[in-house]
Amino acid sequence: MKLDFSKAKILVIGDVMLDQYWSGSTQRISPEAPVPVVKVQDDETRLGGAANVALNLKALGANVELAAVIGDDEAGILVKQLLDKQNIMTHFHFGEQPTIRKLRILSRHQQLIRMDFEEPLLAKTAESFADNISNIVKNFDLVLFSDYAKGSLTAIQKMIQACNSAGVQSFIDPKGDCYQKYSGATLIKPNQSEFCQIAGQFQDTAELTTKAQELIQSLQLKHLLVTRSEEGMALFTPEQEPYFLATQAQDVYDVTGAGDTVIATIGAAYANGYSLKDALHFANIAAGIVVAKVGTATASLAELSDKLHLSQRHQGYVAPSKQELKELVQQAQQQGKKVVFTNGCFDILHSGHVRYLDEAAKQGDKLIIAVNSDESVQQLKGPTRPIVPLQSRMELLASLSCVDWVIPFSEETPRDLICYLEPNVLVKGGDYQPHEIAGCDCVWDKGGKVEILSFWDGFSTTQIVERIQTSIAEEQNDEN
Repeated sequence: MKLDFSKAKILVIGDVMLDQYWSGSTQRISPEAPVPVVKVQDDETRLGGAANVALNLKALGANVELAAVIGDDEAGILVKQLLDKQNIMTHFHFGEQPTIRKLRILSRHQQLIRMDFEEPLLAKTAESFADNISNIVKNFDLVLFSDYAKGSLTAIQKMIQACNSAGVQSFIDPKGDCYQKYSGATLIKPNQSEFCQIAGQFQDTAELTTKAQELIQSLQLKHLLVTRSEEGMALFTPEQEPYFLATQAQDVYDVTGAGDTVIATIGAAYANGYSLKDALHFANIAAGIVVAKVGTATASLAELSDKLHLSQRHQGYVAPSKQELKELVQQAQQQGKKVVFTNGCFDILHSGHVRYLDEAAKQGDKLIIAVNSDESVQQLKGPTRPIVPLQSRMELLASLSCVDWVIPFSEETPRDLICYLEPNVLVKGGDYQPHEIAGCDCVWDKGGKVEILSFWDGFSTTQIVERIQTSIAEEQNDEN
């Protein structure tokens, strides 16, 4: 998939800050207090807050501009210079307060302390800023609000209304305990802690869904996205099933700015015509790239494209238990995917098997293969079978590009497994009638389909074994 986020115009509005990093070695404890002494060897300045969101969008190749309130001071000059260096156009409103600075002291890639330099933004400054920016939102395809509760978005409701009047999408990364100011937005993206602060604690996904839909209704939102750290993301839309996206395993060095990356990637993708579900998938990968870096960082379009390519490479999975496979099936079905089930011995894997499985996979989005255990193969095929043991057969099947999940079964038929997993499509090869297929009743009861596929002529494990035996016998006769 070739990604392109350059077509739409995006405006980022929010709290801008300057992130400073002083880093060096730590080899002793101070004699003045029980704290480490850092010998500063490096001094780095980066864009933070809404400016980092804009920087993330720029790194993704998006057409982005930034609106914010900053101070008429040295830090504000540095912010402007860093943005100019990235060719990001700015719409700055200069307030009486100094530009926000955050100074982090690090040693060996670990943050030891953070010092914040900031003063509250005057209400009249925030109102004036909102008045000015409301006049330009009509020039953009999407407005992305980055709220760090520093005051720039005190009058955000005025800007949301301007977006709605102009037919412009508005995405919000929220902050604080008052969400009424976000009413009417297209999407808001609280993390789970922020969501619970507003909607209350929940015990399971059903209660989470109920609370999310109530919040959507009260704020008149089109979408609510809850980011759940290691549990992934949950997208809620009125009158639709929730969409749950699992996070990707990733070495984490620093989560600073990961939320900026998520909202920036979602905004960039959605504004440029990708579906919201695809946008979440891209954001999930981009966040994984960023947390592997130290400090406020971005994911480039090249990095995202490369990771996306790697994620799309096939990695079939041999499920360790039917319970775990059940969870994977349910997750896929919640995402609107159609799960296909087939079964067999697959003793000596040959091209007939591959062609059949490829055809089976085309009946849906995810393919499960249930494989007969060694004992059941022996009962079906005789005492000399299987030729290839169960674990090896499953690993071979999992390596096929058309196969997603492989699981063994030892019963006479896989009916119990089919009824437990509840696939959308049951596929069998051969001269059967649908009602003769084990498990067909369970599939039909759930509104699924049963498909009969033809085996490819000229391919048979038994024939292969017989030819091998004949060849060995002929070689022995020649030697004699």
